[in-house]
Amino acid sequence: MTRPTAPLGRRVLALPLGVAVVSALAFLPGTAAAQPDAPPAAGPSAAGPSLPSGPSVAAAAADGASMSYVVNVRKSYGGWISQHVKKAVAKAGGKVVIAYDQIGVIVVHSANPDFARTIRKAKGVQSAGATRTAPLSAQSDDAVEEARPLSAREAAAAAGTAARGQDELEPLQWDLPAVKADRAHKVSLGSPKVTVAVLDSGVDDTHPDIAPNFDRKASASCLGGVPTQQGSAWRPVPKESDHGMHVAGTIAAAKNGTGITGVAPGVKVASLKVAEPATGLYYTEAVVCGFVWAAEHGVDVTNSSYYTDPWLFNCRTDPDQRALVDAVGRASRYAERKGAVNVAAAGNAKTDLAQETLVDKTSPNDTTPVQRTISTADCFDLPSQLPGVVTVSSTGAKGLKSSFSNYGKGVIDITAPGGDATAYQKPRPPATSGLILSTLPGGTFGYKAGTSMASPHAAGVAALIKSSHPKASAARVKALLYRQADAVPCTNPYDFDGDGKVDAVCEGGKNRNGFYGVGMIDALDAVRK
Repeated sequence: MTRPTAPLGRRVLALPLGVAVVSALAFLPGTAAAQPDAPPAAGPSAAGPSLPSGPSVAAAAADGASMSYVVNVRKSYGGWISQHVKKAVAKAGGKVVIAYDQIGVIVVHSANPDFARTIRKAKGVQSAGATRTAPLSAQSDDAVEEARPLSAREAAAAAGTAARGQDELEPLQWDLPAVKADRAHKVSLGSPKVTVAVLDSGVDDTHPDIAPNFDRKASASCLGGVPTQQGSAWRPVPKESDHGMHVAGTIAAAKNGTGITGVAPGVKVASLKVAEPATGLYYTEAVVCGFVWAAEHGVDVTNSSYYTDPWLFNCRTDPDQRALVDAVGRASRYAERKGAVNVAAAGNAKTDLAQETLVDKTSPNDTTPVQRTISTADCFDLPSQLPGVVTVSSTGAKGLKSSFSNYGKGVIDITAPGGDATAYQKPRPPATSGLILSTLPGGTFGYKAGTSMASPHAAGVAALIKSSHPKASAARVKALLYRQADAVPCTNPYDFDGDGKVDAVCEGGKNRNGFYGVGMIDALDAVRK
């Protein structure tokens, strides 16, 4: 993890101020090609005192509706003292859904509005809090919009320009040569002994570009915090977001003569479904389950292109939110200790995150948002801001920071292609769109853009490094990822739309700065060094 320079004292990744889109497409002004998951983000307002965190969880449960909680057990000399805590949970009116004793996290359901306050007083409890502000039974449909599909005309034109050794649609993938993946594939496609887990919405493992590389044993649904493989539960259901499917293709779409090519087309990809199908929300219990499952099923790299709902920032000064930080933090650290490199998106609010305070206008996003000014020393985006996580910013086809990408000196670790409006960064022919082309459910393909698309490029390169260095630890793989990156100097002045107005200021030098971190990922070095 990159530690920020003063004044933050920690890494501040995080999503958009005023918009819940880390798991979404970026909003690209002036183009209909990219369809946003949410309205364009508003910039941060002036710093001020912290405002209320939002609706009372106790009030939400006052009508007797069941709520979901995480209870984090303190460590003892002999390990986690969870048995005592489980008894206390029952006494406080809670029901244990699942206990992750490996990390001391217990998922609980309770209709007692005083459950959290009561259980926090129990011996052996470090923290406890509700994972949402809406009752379990009260969720509305807010599904993510689909990507722009690839047209038959585009597909035919691409197939006609494909060179020997290229998949049919590879000419449209300007992002592969941008990270030297096309050259890397002549050396190695990656090892089938390496698995990248996509923590996201479902992945369609019947897709011709995904099926050859899909790791069923490492795949599961983690909805509700309980893993299941029954009925191929990791797949998307009708009308569910196609976000996870797009991410999976960027990482490991097979090089099989048809469709697209992934960054690491020889490695395995697994689906860990952590997004609620009806709402598109990523709750703590599901995220914890995803990281623990990955840790215990041989996963080498995880990709998280989302933030954990319902709080854009989780503040340790709030007892409920502190519990979420503790739970997800334990789970991600556990995955890294077991050998997984955790990679995450930086966010799509075109915001400088290297600030002492930020304005959050969207939390909680499962009931009624309440604007609040948060301190970045106390409040975290999960899992992006957690120790050890690789934070990825986005670039467009011209190699410049994408118009939407978050940035910040000491925040961004590395950069990768995530696309941009074609009007801002037009690729070289035969590519026609400045967005990222990848797989969609049902054997189809489409374009998306966002730091959500940049992160899987970095995850793919990490998988190539692990393929070249099979005995390397997670720390070693990250060190090589950073060392092999191609330095990118600041873009100043930065005027992405050419209107003569500076849109963002990059701070730092050539080898590390707020726009690009240590630089652009390098797939070629990953397979030859």
